[in-house]
Amino acid sequence: MMDIAEEKKGIKKKLIIAFIIFISLISSILLYSRFIGTSGLVIKEYKVKNTKLPTSFYGLKIIHISDIHYGRTIKKKEFIKIVDEINLRNPDIVVFTGDLFDNNKSLTKEDIKDITEALKKINATIGKFAITGEHDFKRDEWSTIIKDSGFTNLNDTYELIYKDGYEPIMIAGLSTNLKGTKNAKDKITPINDYINSIKKSEETNIPNYKILLLHEPDYINDITYKNYDLILAGHSHNGQIIIPFIGPTLKPKGALKYYREYYSLDNTDLYISSGLGTTNLDFRLLNHPSFNFYRIVNK
Repeated sequence: MMDIAEEKKGIKKKLIIAFIIFISLISSILLYSRFIGTSGLVIKEYKVKNTKLPTSFYGLKIIHISDIHYGRTIKKKEFIKIVDEINLRNPDIVVFTGDLFDNNKSLTKEDIKDITEALKKINATIGKFAITGEHDFKRDEWSTIIKDSGFTNLNDTYELIYKDGYEPIMIAGLSTNLKGTKNAKDKITPINDYINSIKKSEETNIPNYKILLLHEPDYINDITYKNYDLILAGHSHNGQIIIPFIGPTLKPKGALKYYREYYSLDNTDLYISSGLGTTNLDFRLLNHPSFNFYRIVNK
């Protein structure tokens, strides 16, 4: 019969083994999240259908990139690969929904040059458009990079786009709503005023299909989202770290309500990019770096 001392010794041994297994498991998850979860590239493809899209735009290809946070897990080598993958898909439009920079990373002149050259190499048959995220706010380099790389600065404004036809579509953008003194409602007012004016127009070449770029998706309820058919946002990273049976865990302010990949809001499609880089913590779990690839059709 086993004496009490031997029984205690056996229990202690089992506890030590369980503790070692637990620590090993946690360490493995951390190492995976840091080095494997933040590597690779996933291209998420979506078919978006809306009868308001002009026939001349049928099959419109849009690539949506967001939240690079350059200098953390995305550096020159990773960025070049991303650009190559974008160009392989021969997009009509490329949109960037903010956070090129990261507040906790300072960049050198060489970094700025590398970013500009990479973005400049992105090819789009119609155009490239960008808005700021909160990490881009008050970064003078942002405007310079966007301009020099051939992107259109779409902060708080809109453009009409034509493609092999008479009827255009509209693409609008809203700058970050977590920084600055103007609120989302005020910033979107001139764009909405234009939309309301064309509703009363008798002209035939008005944009019926409208796209909005937005960084922080929670502000969607402040901007009369029904005015837009497709809203593309970033910021949430889709939670960045996804724990099985629990779901996304790192939900930042501005993406507490809307943080998943897709929401259908009445007749408006809202897609949120999971982003390419990381912020706050350089970890990703069950959520690899990605960009979205949309094919827009009307039937």
